[in-house]
Amino acid sequence: MLHRHPVLSLLTGGYLAIVAWLTLTPQAYAAERIAIIYRLLDAFHRRGYLLSIDDHRLEFAANIALFVPVGVFLLLLFGHRLWWLALAASFAMTTAIETVQRFIPGRVSDERDLVANGTGAVIGVLVALVLTAPAALRRRRRRKARAGRTARVAAG
Repeated sequence: MLHRHPVLSLLTGGYLAIVAWLTLTPQAYAAERIAIIYRLLDAFHRRGYLLSIDDHRLEFAANIALFVPVGVFLLLLFGHRLWWLALAASFAMTTAIETVQRFIPGRVSDERDLVANGTGAVIGVLVALVLTAPAALRRRRRRKARAGRTARVAAG
């Protein structure tokens, strides 16, 4: 799989490294990186916009958004027929992240993060399935046509 898709493998590895950097570094460093998002939310609140979005909802939505590309990349890497493996790998990854976060200073392991990350991965896999469905159907038709020609040649 890695040798068939080297560029996709590099992109996937790069994105997973970013996810690891965001989720597995001490919280003090992470807070510095996302402070701009909170400043933007405060600016919207001062103007009367997005008042229903608080820190918890913002974090939940950010966790979903973070894992959508994980689902997409893993489905593209594993292939259309192994969609379930992309989901399983995504869920295993988020479980590992939440487990490791228990031992990182300032990090808090939370079940809601499992739900948010899992939801993002499911959305990513579904989006990738929809986007790759036409190509998968064309490949399936070509395989069936080749199999039919091979069967006719063998019978003839």
